[in-house]
Amino acid sequence: MPIERDELECFLLLAEELHFGRTAERMRLSKARVSQLVQRLERRVGAPLFTRTSRRVALTSIGRQLRADLAPHHRAIEEGLDRAAATARGIEGVLHVGFSNPLTGEIVMKATEALRVSHPGLAVEVCEVPLGDPYGQLRRGEFDVQLTELPVREEDLGIGPQLFAEDRVLALPATHPLAARDTVTLEDLAAVTLLTLAGEVPDYWLEHHVPARTPSGRPIERGPGVVNMQEGLILVAAGKGAFLAPAHTATYYARPGVAYVPFADAEPTGYGLVWRLGHDTGVVAAFARTAREVTG
Repeated sequence: MPIERDELECFLLLAEELHFGRTAERMRLSKARVSQLVQRLERRVGAPLFTRTSRRVALTSIGRQLRADLAPHHRAIEEGLDRAAATARGIEGVLHVGFSNPLTGEIVMKATEALRVSHPGLAVEVCEVPLGDPYGQLRRGEFDVQLTELPVREEDLGIGPQLFAEDRVLALPATHPLAARDTVTLEDLAAVTLLTLAGEVPDYWLEHHVPARTPSGRPIERGPGVVNMQEGLILVAAGKGAFLAPAHTATYYARPGVAYVPFADAEPTGYGLVWRLGHDTGVVAAFARTAREVTG
């Protein structure tokens, strides 16, 4: 039973995204065409590969089995094509990659190690993105690509799909009444002062990290501005405020005087790759493909 490459790629992307719209965007096809490809493959197999409702898309047991069987071979094919294309193009030189926090730094380093195998002529240099200037170095060409928090809504920047996500926590003084709770809610932010971010920070980015109001419209007090994580933690420990953070912060920045309480209702923090429009070169594409692989 031969399988066409567009059917294979469509199936694996939909199995990853579980969303017809996002799959269509990544394949640069219409949602109708994605449905056609899936239905064609299902006819070849003789059984449904996905369950579809108005709310969600999920793999069937046969779909999960097919994904497990096909994904390793597809990766091997893509890696082989990548290596051949790299040899033909002579991919070499230096790729500068930015990362926004310790967790993204680990992902970048894993991708870097994998690239050393697939592209031995390519060197990768990594550097942390300043908290108060999330896109400045990228725009100035100091980075070729960076792994950063979403959302990103910059007209001059290209944005890849979300690679992974993690829950959010509230970092607050250990003596604050909320620190004794198992979880907090976004409404609880009306009872704290949120440290703000100083620097060249877009309004939507600031609102995501330092909301001005709770979901019901109650005002949230804003406190001093900080330019890096260590400064923020010092102020939190001193009782000067609190801040929203991704869950890994509790592990990487554990310190006396600071408590991390998980949110019960905050949207997770998503992460994706960002680059300058018109500069999504073969090297950037190779890094993006590798980052997708190391994030699962």
